[in-house]
Amino acid sequence: MEGYRNASKHIAVLAFPFGTHAVPLLNLIRRLSDACPHTMFSFLSTQQSNNSTFRKNLDKIKPFNVWDGLPVGYSFRGNPHEPVDYFLKAVPGNFMKAIDAVVFETGKPFDCLITDAFYAFGADIADELNIPWVALWTASPRALFVHVDSDIIRHHVGINGPKDKPLHFLPHFSSIRVADLPNGLTSGDIDAPMPVLLYKMGVSLSRAVAIATNSYEDLDNTVVNMLKLRFSTFLNVGPFNLVSVSSSTVDDSHGTLDWMSKHEAASVVYISFGSVITPPPHELHALCEALEECEFPYLWSLRGSPEKQLPLGFLERTSSKGKIVPWAPQQKILEHPSVGVFVSHGGWNSVLESINGGVPMICRPFFGDQQLNTRTVEVVWGFGLGLEGGTSTKEGAKKALKLILCSQEGKKMREKIRVQKELACKAVKPNGSSNENFKTLVKLVSNTYHQVNA
Repeated sequence: MEGYRNASKHIAVLAFPFGTHAVPLLNLIRRLSDACPHTMFSFLSTQQSNNSTFRKNLDKIKPFNVWDGLPVGYSFRGNPHEPVDYFLKAVPGNFMKAIDAVVFETGKPFDCLITDAFYAFGADIADELNIPWVALWTASPRALFVHVDSDIIRHHVGINGPKDKPLHFLPHFSSIRVADLPNGLTSGDIDAPMPVLLYKMGVSLSRAVAIATNSYEDLDNTVVNMLKLRFSTFLNVGPFNLVSVSSSTVDDSHGTLDWMSKHEAASVVYISFGSVITPPPHELHALCEALEECEFPYLWSLRGSPEKQLPLGFLERTSSKGKIVPWAPQQKILEHPSVGVFVSHGGWNSVLESINGGVPMICRPFFGDQQLNTRTVEVVWGFGLGLEGGTSTKEGAKKALKLILCSQEGKKMREKIRVQKELACKAVKPNGSSNENFKTLVKLVSNTYHQVNA
């Protein structure tokens, strides 16, 4: 507890322990820790999340566990939404109990609250403790905007209405359709725990003294400017993959980078659908058939057993062309000149990593903001494609792969995403917009509540 005794400030950090939420939040806190001397950060998340997020001890950031909400004896049955629903029934009580325990253990009351933006209750906790609340939105500005304007969207399109209706009533959203919105916003069960959480977030975020995002000003500038009109302090401080505090050593135990170096520039298909979802068997088979018929070299980061998941004989027939590994250093691979296209689920971190690598995307979205990201990548930014019909078929995958790797249109996509790569790199440089925004964030969390609101 020596760090707490010597600290002049104590900041509570509340993480959302699912998907790729806790890691970006910790990346931001590590940067703030470096920029805020004599400050201790108490990082509150579930034990499982903390165990995977904290790979080593950090001097001024200490993890504390909160209850995950799971019943005694619970065993995971394959539905990724089930643990989330249990957890959301436990909030905010589990966090309040943990906050009291941390203050008691450290002898240090909190001076500021930083949470995942999902947690609308952060506003109430901050009010009760009489401290400022800062929220981190880990997805795209466009995804945030639709949650902030969910009442307006529901008024215009109804609930479970026509999927092909465009959102022409929102400025700069005319190319976005109802079908592209996250499930639970205008379709499905809008009273389920996750849609309710996001709706409350949209209503309550204006109570935060600042909203930080894992993005940069030039990526979706018109939407960013609309959000700046809604919120007093809206700060793009990313992309985090360009500014994260990380070790210089890269884990490439499967030899992916050496393998990549044996291929021509912009020729390799890199495939990864993230750490949460694996496409259904018929889609995996369709993608394999497309790869085999096109004869493009491929690198595939695939969880589980390839022998059990992929078509019989596929591994042997494509052994000279392809490499399948259980894990790959994705950012380094996307930066490699041999990669020609990234086949992805369209998660926000993957979009940012694709931009950083200057690699066009083919997206097969599954849930959350992935469909909105896919549509934005294709029709707003123009540096990628969604699959025809939204799922993987052999012909759809072949068409998308050939378009990006073999056509003039594909070359134009590569040029467009390289422009964004330059803008992203510029944003995080010493006088760049993200760097200046981060300085503003540092000032906010370094001040007291009264100074912030003066």
